[in-house]
Amino acid sequence: MTEPLVSANAADPRHRRWLALGLLNGAHALDHFVILIYPTVIIALEAAYGRSYSELIALGTASFAAFGVFSLPAGWLANRWSRRAMMLIFYFGCGLSLIGAALSPGLNALAVALFALGVFGAIYHPVGTALVLENATVRSRTLALNALCGNLGVSLAAGVSAALTALVSWRGAFLLPGLVCLAMGVVYLRFAPHESRQPAQRETAAEVALAPASAAAMFALFVVVALSGGLVVNTVTLALPKIIDERFGGTFTLAMVGALATGVMLCGGFAQIVFGRLAEHVRPHVVFAAVAALQLAGLLWSIYASGLLLLLALALAVAASYAQITVNDLLIARYTADAWRGRAYAVRYFLTFMVAGISSSGIALIYSRGGSGLLLGATAAIALAFLLTALAIAVVAEGVEKAQAPQLARA
Repeated sequence: MTEPLVSANAADPRHRRWLALGLLNGAHALDHFVILIYPTVIIALEAAYGRSYSELIALGTASFAAFGVFSLPAGWLANRWSRRAMMLIFYFGCGLSLIGAALSPGLNALAVALFALGVFGAIYHPVGTALVLENATVRSRTLALNALCGNLGVSLAAGVSAALTALVSWRGAFLLPGLVCLAMGVVYLRFAPHESRQPAQRETAAEVALAPASAAAMFALFVVVALSGGLVVNTVTLALPKIIDERFGGTFTLAMVGALATGVMLCGGFAQIVFGRLAEHVRPHVVFAAVAALQLAGLLWSIYASGLLLLLALALAVAASYAQITVNDLLIARYTADAWRGRAYAVRYFLTFMVAGISSSGIALIYSRGGSGLLLGATAAIALAFLLTALAIAVVAEGVEKAQAPQLARA
């Protein structure tokens, strides 16, 4: 009696779709969590190894760069081979890399393990995002929920890593998440449904077609958005625990710093849901430009704020920075066919996360010369370039949407 019921459920497209999305959302949270363990653990490593913050944050440069660079081959392999198989490699590769970091005998070995973590962590965004869209019914809501899960991983990374470091050690902060990765990989292997469409069966027509000139303009603008947006998001995310620690005069323990950073980062998840839903009623390119303006405002406010107002300013900057990721993904999905989305997201995340390595090195250089004030000022300048590019995208997109309004209305 049991077997027919299980088979029926497995054959139910809705059941299969929800199961796939649940596993993919969990993977998104895990991906962001594991890559951000190190920026919090650094505070403990300063005492353990007698090295400065600037030296230690630079140690993660290769890892953060790999998180972007290896998005390209990951997206290519997933399109040519199997998205599901690539997700299995993601789980088990991240798990083993984290265990290697926990067992590293010195900083050089730790850097190698972190690099491997960046390589395997790079798989999720080009592969997982394409799978999420493949299983989505209401695209904006599905992407917003997926983005929220990713933000929960970002948000919890600082607090949980700080707590594990305080309760166990910095090695425990790597080891326990590594075991969780391996366990989730086993769950994915056992329960994840196989892909509903093979590469040759995927749609080749975009929701909104672009003329060659418009496509070229959009591509160039999205390259600038990926680079500038990546610099802003990664700089704020990586430096947030240290900014809080410095601006509050070192009065908080590591656990308290982690908890405050987690609270600030949770604002990003809330914003992703809000702006993802807003994009159902307002054209995504308009929402994108508005979010870009809020991002700049939050960063400028953070330069001069202190105390509780500093936390509010950082929360605004973080909320807008993460909301733009969701709306950006919606825009790419709107103008890119399913058959090409894996490649499109691979390029987008390659550029976005490649500059994480630049962010890491830039933080080390700028922070050593002017502290958090100079760092926030430099980030605000990049956010201004992001805003100008977002406005240009809105202009191009508005022209395309108006020209195709009759066809889109019939669809």
